[in-house]
Amino acid sequence: MAQTALILIDVQRGFDDPRCGTRNNPDAETNIKTLLDAWQTAGEPLVLVRHDSLIPDSPLAQGTPGAGFKAELDGARPDLMFTKHVNSAFHGAVDLHAWLGARGISRIVLAGIQTNMCVETTARVGGNLGYEVHVPLDATYTFGLTGPGGVELTADELSRATAVNLHGGGFATVSSTADVLSLLP
Repeated sequence: MAQTALILIDVQRGFDDPRCGTRNNPDAETNIKTLLDAWQTAGEPLVLVRHDSLIPDSPLAQGTPGAGFKAELDGARPDLMFTKHVNSAFHGAVDLHAWLGARGISRIVLAGIQTNMCVETTARVGGNLGYEVHVPLDATYTFGLTGPGGVELTADELSRATAVNLHGGGFATVSSTADVLSLLP
């Protein structure tokens, strides 16, 4: 059976900052921890990605406590850990595509924060690169946003839009934590 890499994206304390706004999915961290524990028990590849913002007053500014991982990742034993300054984990300090390719990994599971930003962007790039991408939506969360003309979308609306974009657009299979656990040997 082919290996499946779990890529946990931006599971960082800075997202607890009130400046981020109102989030959805209060169970996301529990589901992320479930995935982490299952992957480590199965001995499958684990990748941790951290967003180090170059904006000094960002809740995720590099070198600040907010840039650190949340407690749910305590004890994680990643096969690879790296930082990025942009949305896609495929455009970070490490060539993730080359790393996965060198190990013959063609299936990835993406979880973390934010659903419609770094998780969705990584899933789109991964799909474009030919990976079989799985996104357990219940292991992600995001925040509401205001767009052009003052149009506002809630975190739940943005999460639902990401699910439709990824699944309907053929970039990824969007499912649940329970569903992706079946990918483990």
